[in-house]
Amino acid sequence: MTAPISTPSPDPYTLDHGSTSYRVDRYELDLDVRLGSNKLIGKAVLQCTALEAATHIVLDLVGLRASKVHVDGRKTAKFSQRAEHLVVTPASPVKPGQQFTVDIRYDGNPQPRRGLWGEVGWEELTDGVLVAGQPNGAASWFPCNDHPRSKSSFLISVTTDANYRPVCNGRLMSVSRKSSRETWVYEHSEPMATYLATVQIGRYVLVPLNPADTHHRVPQFAAVTLEMADAARHGLRRQPDMMRTFEDCFGPYPFTEYTSVVTDDDLEIPLEAQTVSIFGRNHLRDTWEAQRLIAHELSHQWFGNSLTASSWKDIWLHEGFACYAEWLWSEESRTMTVAARALAAWKKLDVGPQDLLIGDPGPELMFDDRVYKRGALAVHALRTAAGDPAFFAFLKHWTAANRHGSVSTESFVEAADSFIPGFDAASILRPWLYMTALPALPTAP
Repeated sequence: MTAPISTPSPDPYTLDHGSTSYRVDRYELDLDVRLGSNKLIGKAVLQCTALEAATHIVLDLVGLRASKVHVDGRKTAKFSQRAEHLVVTPASPVKPGQQFTVDIRYDGNPQPRRGLWGEVGWEELTDGVLVAGQPNGAASWFPCNDHPRSKSSFLISVTTDANYRPVCNGRLMSVSRKSSRETWVYEHSEPMATYLATVQIGRYVLVPLNPADTHHRVPQFAAVTLEMADAARHGLRRQPDMMRTFEDCFGPYPFTEYTSVVTDDDLEIPLEAQTVSIFGRNHLRDTWEAQRLIAHELSHQWFGNSLTASSWKDIWLHEGFACYAEWLWSEESRTMTVAARALAAWKKLDVGPQDLLIGDPGPELMFDDRVYKRGALAVHALRTAAGDPAFFAFLKHWTAANRHGSVSTESFVEAADSFIPGFDAASILRPWLYMTALPALPTAP
């Protein structure tokens, strides 16, 4: 059955990024990465569907130069690069519902994209490469339609220096070697937003994190240098337990495997991608601050990756739930109860500024810590109002019904009210999301 044609609106937080005239159903990326010179030679084949009539196909591409473009395999299409966009003119306009393919050859020295959120996208490490795309860094390494609601399957092939391991989203399909170069091919069939696509390259070995866990269906790995393998096994040893806890609370893990990449460099914060999280060597400690971040990034596989906000204004649906997942793990690991974590967060918010609507924080403040903490308290308010049996049953229903889809605050409220008899999620959430004054600490009735 052909998917229905629906036209997304431009995201109000990233108005200059992403086209609403078409969607990309699949990306096939063939990347040749020269680490010594940070040179990227790429081929991107985009399988697309037109959502409306258009004479031009506008893609996001930053800091890299397109050299040749074909549309539907025909002779070279006309194209130009303007600011951060690649504008392609096909031989004839596309029509709504029309399927078409864009084949782009490009190259350059990729750099992070600079903007409101600092530097995002492709970044050189001391010995390798890191890609962190949230929210608009995907265009720093491949031409794309960078809209949070636009989800696609991916095939990513990376050719790079021998003795380096690229780690990408999804399953490793093949590895081949020619002279001093190796090609690694990954297939990710589940729909994925462009900002969650990633390439990590380092002198990595793959270390199983749950080899003795024969009853758990999700293989978990750490990609680390050989010298750091023991430290990674120790620092990530509770991650399989976190996985079991979150499956109990949120439902089955939504993908087939999970890899934690640990760079030799220290990183300010961990980074999320779909089926992959990226940590610095400084995040392998036993402290709560380090362990909560491991739990936080794992929980994003449900909230953010499988269920992705259709607009960045609803980012609390990612970060509020991920922060609440930290609290659930805190209680499960007997570090501190959820109630104690909620009280500590509430007290910190109570003495700070209260001038942010976390249900629509604006692009400059979408990653403000208040979105995380007050978002988690909003989740806690729903839990205390609904009671544990109804609340966790609803979360499993919510993640299953929207698996690999796009979600919004409105759809969340509607789903909660439909699932829990007599519930009024909007009235519970409104003070937390759309009023600046801090509501009272949620307590069980």
